[in-house]
Amino acid sequence: MNTLTQRLIAALPLAFVAACGSSPSSTASNGETMIYVSSARSPSSIASCLEDRLSSVHEARNGEAMELSIGSRSDASYFVTLTPNGYGSVIRVTHGAASSDDPPEAEMRFDVARCTT
Repeated sequence: MNTLTQRLIAALPLAFVAACGSSPSSTASNGETMIYVSSARSPSSIASCLEDRLSSVHEARNGEAMELSIGSRSDASYFVTLTPNGYGSVIRVTHGAASSDDPPEAEMRFDVARCTT
């Protein structure tokens, strides 16, 4: 493994911590992406971890991608798309249309960071 790759891998946890610590976005509630990261973990591994950490996780498949809705099936607080790539997964989290933040956004960011590292 070359030095650049080692440095990028070493910096990856810092990127996740930065994502956890960022302030909530006022546009995230409009369905825009609030987290977009890649991980060396598989989609099923990340989904399993999130299901262990969060309540009311509903899983669906869309081709190769896994889609998780967090909260009520009819009024989800968050949507998580886990797409496999050659090195693991790409994770995209959007805020749902639900008026509640269950879990709070900071907790959601933390759980995503824990499950993707």
